[in-house]
Amino acid sequence: MAKRGQEAQEGRGRMSFVDTMPVFAKELIAGGVAGGIAKTVVAPLERVKILFQTRRAEFRSAGLLGSFKKIVDTEGILGFYRGNGASVARIVPYAALHFMAYEQYRRWIILSFPNFKRGPILDLIAGSAAGGTAVICTYPLDLVRTKLAYQVVGPSSLNIKGTEVFYRGIFDCFSKIYRESGLKGLYRGVAPSLYGIFPYSGLKFYFYEEMKSHVPEEHNKDIMVKLICGSIAGLLGQTFTYPLDVVRRQMQVQRLSVSDSVEVKGTMEMLFLIVQKQGWKQLFSGLSINYLKVVPSVAIGFTVYDTMKLRMGVPSREDTAIEVVTEGRNTRPSALRS
Repeated sequence: MAKRGQEAQEGRGRMSFVDTMPVFAKELIAGGVAGGIAKTVVAPLERVKILFQTRRAEFRSAGLLGSFKKIVDTEGILGFYRGNGASVARIVPYAALHFMAYEQYRRWIILSFPNFKRGPILDLIAGSAAGGTAVICTYPLDLVRTKLAYQVVGPSSLNIKGTEVFYRGIFDCFSKIYRESGLKGLYRGVAPSLYGIFPYSGLKFYFYEEMKSHVPEEHNKDIMVKLICGSIAGLLGQTFTYPLDVVRRQMQVQRLSVSDSVEVKGTMEMLFLIVQKQGWKQLFSGLSINYLKVVPSVAIGFTVYDTMKLRMGVPSREDTAIEVVTEGRNTRPSALRS
């Protein structure tokens, strides 16, 4: 009896710690876990997609299955996860900031503009602002991930053409970029990232929340419903913004590519150069792989995030919206911190 009582007391202690956490901290944790899990699941597809986008010669005509085989032959199974350490190191804070900022921007808009109609447009604005915030804070990690994934390291006997510079890891890549180009070098390609993330992030939240709003209330917590809504939201959002993702990747690896004799500085300049030299189809290179990646990635991300919030006792968006408006009307500034 005494042992059971002690266990119950410890259980209450653990619950009380979670309960005392501010809402934004719970959202940060839920977002970070969701991002890390989703990114790891689709890491092999992400690696192949980057190699397609950046047009490494040995992957241009191999196709999806051929590219998988080439990676296995040259680098082994672990080759699928080259750069994934940097990817997860980036995606955890990125996803945490992305989801939390979305919720905070949403609350801030409701508090500042109480007459603003709640619905898809609110989710579009809050999602776009959150995406931009997350990109600016975590972009150098995305750059490092791309450079590491771009490298193909294999035995010389296989005659695999490598890159001019090999990075030994995340910190080595960071230090070399910073020594060569300074802080500006760590944000190379950030412009197309921002151009792409504003519509993509906004549309992703827009479609996800809009589709969920049409789901009967008794099925709102069904995991399969969340997976389907997340998949469709990711597919629709990505299709509209994919060419900018290709531009961003090629700008990120430009200094590594021996075939580039002229350095391109601007987003539009790179966009026109790709169309002129590689054809407009290159702007959608790897899109089929991206569809395969987006379906599980966005679906898992939204599903894990919503499940984590439910487990941690985060109130629903409508409940927090009512609370924010009520506190705002009572002129209590703590509403923004909730």
